[in-house]
Amino acid sequence: MTPFISEIIGTALLILLGGGVVANVVLSKTIGNSGGWIVITTGWALAVYVGVIVSSPYSGAHLNPAVSIGLAVAAKFPWSEVPTYILAQMIGAMIGSGTVWIVYKQHFIATEDSQLKKAVFCTAPAIRNTFANFMSETIGTFVLIFSVLYFTDATLTEPETVIGLGSLGALPVAFVVWSIGLSLGGTTGYAINPARDLGPRIMHAMLPIKNKAASDWGYAWIPIVGPIVGACLAALLMLVLS
Repeated sequence: MTPFISEIIGTALLILLGGGVVANVVLSKTIGNSGGWIVITTGWALAVYVGVIVSSPYSGAHLNPAVSIGLAVAAKFPWSEVPTYILAQMIGAMIGSGTVWIVYKQHFIATEDSQLKKAVFCTAPAIRNTFANFMSETIGTFVLIFSVLYFTDATLTEPETVIGLGSLGALPVAFVVWSIGLSLGGTTGYAINPARDLGPRIMHAMLPIKNKAASDWGYAWIPIVGPIVGACLAALLMLVLS
């Protein structure tokens, strides 16, 4: 298992289970239909748990370009490795979201609302306001990255591996993501992860989904740039405080 393969598998599991819980709640005729926000946030938190458990021994479980970039800004991860990690995360996100579509294909067909179909793949604002939406993604990601950077030693040994979400521990990081979703996620759906939004959004555009909505590329930059800015701010603050 290489770090590249580890990031692909870990991110694919994250998006498979995270996108899967959204599909279970919002698509028609599922057993979990209308389960609500608590179910979605809990499902995403547990999806992070699974992704971290699988990938942390081999890659540190970044699973998120914002994590890789934030760690590099904090001088805890080499910049030379960032592009490889981001590529792996994008591949994993696309594989995971494509698998969700396969699993729930009959329910996509049974669902008339095109926006609900899109929601399985990518985020959208509850109230569209560019500045507010951007700040929401920035602040949510700041909380995630600051937790990873500041509240841990950030060193794994036996065998030594790079820092990532795994340095915080699978269960604690799941609780951090759960808290972010419950407290801050109601504005934009808390992407807090560029690959989590962009990879599935690309798949939404590519897959032959009947009566699907537009993929909303005009909004797509916010869950990419916002998390990166939030990660950089968290890293810079950690450097100031350390």
